[in-house]
Amino acid sequence: MNNILEFLEAAAVRLPDKTAVIDETGTCCWRQLLQSSQSAGTALAARVPPRTPVPVLIEKGRHALSVFFGAVQAGCFYVPLNPALPEARLRQVLDVLDAPVIVTDRTNQPLAARLFPASDVMLAEELIRTPSNLTALARIRAGMADTDPLYCLFTSGSTGTPKGVVISHRSVLSFIPAFVRLSGIGADDVIGNQAPFDFDVSVKDIYAALYTGAALAVIPRRLFSQPAALMDYLCEHRVTSLTWAVSALCLVSALHGLDYRTPDTVRRVLFSGEVMPPAHLRRWMQALPHADFVNLYGPTEITCNCTYHRIERENEYAAGLPLGNAFPNARVFLLDGKGQEVTRPDEVGEICVGGAGLALGYYNAPEQTAQAFVQHPCNQRYMERIYRTGDLGRYDAQGRLYFCGRRDFQIKHMGHRIELEEIERAAAALPGAEQCCCVFDERKSRLHAFYTGTAESAALYEQLSRQLPVFMLPRTLERLEHMPLTANGKADRRRLLAIARRETT
Repeated sequence: MNNILEFLEAAAVRLPDKTAVIDETGTCCWRQLLQSSQSAGTALAARVPPRTPVPVLIEKGRHALSVFFGAVQAGCFYVPLNPALPEARLRQVLDVLDAPVIVTDRTNQPLAARLFPASDVMLAEELIRTPSNLTALARIRAGMADTDPLYCLFTSGSTGTPKGVVISHRSVLSFIPAFVRLSGIGADDVIGNQAPFDFDVSVKDIYAALYTGAALAVIPRRLFSQPAALMDYLCEHRVTSLTWAVSALCLVSALHGLDYRTPDTVRRVLFSGEVMPPAHLRRWMQALPHADFVNLYGPTEITCNCTYHRIERENEYAAGLPLGNAFPNARVFLLDGKGQEVTRPDEVGEICVGGAGLALGYYNAPEQTAQAFVQHPCNQRYMERIYRTGDLGRYDAQGRLYFCGRRDFQIKHMGHRIELEEIERAAAALPGAEQCCCVFDERKSRLHAFYTGTAESAALYEQLSRQLPVFMLPRTLERLEHMPLTANGKADRRRLLAIARRETT
């Protein structure tokens, strides 16, 4: 295989009338999903050349998927945009892409017109009704390679500008079959999609469904603030498989959703995004005594995940959950500060990854790409590209890998990777704010921000909420007369964290 569309075409041949996608507005079968993608691809191919980014501003669901695969039919790559994000954030992404078109639906057309006034706004409803030209699409496919980009997902950037991680067909074609084998997902499964489509957790949902023919149940975003309604949804749709961010699982257990109703059709729960709190894991395992639980690890830059660990129910995990074994076609190892591989137990090093899952790089950001995707320092004989995650890890005496925090100020919060500097830059750029420093309390998984200036904290917070996504907003925003500094003149993050912990206890 050299193109992800082969997954979709195989599903449409094997299971043409089986339900493929369920969303709030209805369902579609595999044959319909293929046909709608061919229609959208025909329309897009008339407007944009191959290997062009196609931003898609649509709430997650079957129409979004039709456009995603339509972009691929046209030889392009899709960029999911979440309509719930602040307009300032969406504009940043569009500025980086500089794309000739944006695809949206009638619901979000006014927003797209504001964001994209000088370019071509295309409607999904019209694209999927376009008569398909299979000859033209076949000609485009013949000119494609498995190293062509498939999608681009934007993550937080330390410069204040989001970074677009570009993933190729080859990477997904390598990862998904291994993920399916290890998870046990099959055609009889119903995958309960939690993650927004602009978050890489959703990649596993989408392409595991494509590869196996499983049904993809796209859970409405609003239900994740209504635990009882969410449990009703899982039960009524007989969902069997959850690949969710840790924060979503914790939300359900913290708000006693599992006490209301048990989704007993669920037979596997795979989680990632941050460290799973033991108490929440126990609640889920008690509620689903026959389900498999798997801890997944990996940043967006390596195509979803590079390690996995199956939870052993009899294990107390006193030392925490291990990150586990490497996925097939992934090489996971530790490097010390001198660029040498770490092999001794309990010696901490940076987690690095090589293999087929590596991203093509960051879109339109060659300097950032060169910093993160580098030649393996231990290999001077041939090109061996690796990704430096910035995460720290260690091995125990049995050779199991454990997470040990971040090398820099990038953190994981609510399942998202966040650069603290991005929050600081956004706050410091607002009227009445002079200096800002953000700290993260890992014990309670809370963001706290401090600033100097004349702005009132409530007004500053309201302005910040229009600039940043919800998951990047600090829990507290406190004005200081003077920013505490270290001996070398930098903001003293340890003192600020102590203040935050003292004031929130």
